[in-house]
Amino acid sequence: MPEEWSAVVDDALVGALLRRAEESRVGADRVVLLVDGRSGSGKTTLARRLVAAWPGAGPVQLVHLDDVYPGWHGLAAASRVVEESLLVGREPGWTTWDWDADVPGERRTLDPAVSVVVEGAGSLTRASSGLATLSVWLELDAGERRRRALARDGAAYEPWWEVWAGQEEAHLAAERPRALADVVVRVPVTPVPAPPTVPSSSPSPSR
Repeated sequence: MPEEWSAVVDDALVGALLRRAEESRVGADRVVLLVDGRSGSGKTTLARRLVAAWPGAGPVQLVHLDDVYPGWHGLAAASRVVEESLLVGREPGWTTWDWDADVPGERRTLDPAVSVVVEGAGSLTRASSGLATLSVWLELDAGERRRRALARDGAAYEPWWEVWAGQEEAHLAAERPRALADVVVRVPVTPVPAPPTVPSSSPSPSR
């Protein structure tokens, strides 16, 4: 059963996860840290903060699955890349995806001796969990996730929201990533500040 924490993505959470990863490390082995969760839950923000705060300032490698998905229907394919190519072998790596041209891009490689953080929906599966030092599932209210994701990616993402959500649901059903995680972080909804009220000089119905 995973540990369940309630926390915002801040320095305290980052520090706690890094300590947890260090406790789980075997000897001098590198750390493999997976961050999964549904779209808009804060995976990218958390992963970048983990890397920025990495003990001893690194070395550490960061992989965003946004660079791995082969297009809008590619969540399951990227999961297989994590299991079969990113975390194993003498020359682990992946082929990037050119989102503008909608074609495969360049090949990138990882150093198999250096710690790595992999973030993205689909990163945590039964196979990849066995290769991880620490796996994290981020959980956030569905409405807030959508608001954040569309605020981040705007019109480019909105037509694909349901397509992507369907693939996330399939991933949840097939792999049960939440149950596989070492730590489940339930992120509270942060209220959106209301815009300032500007006094109006025009007549109102109440006058």
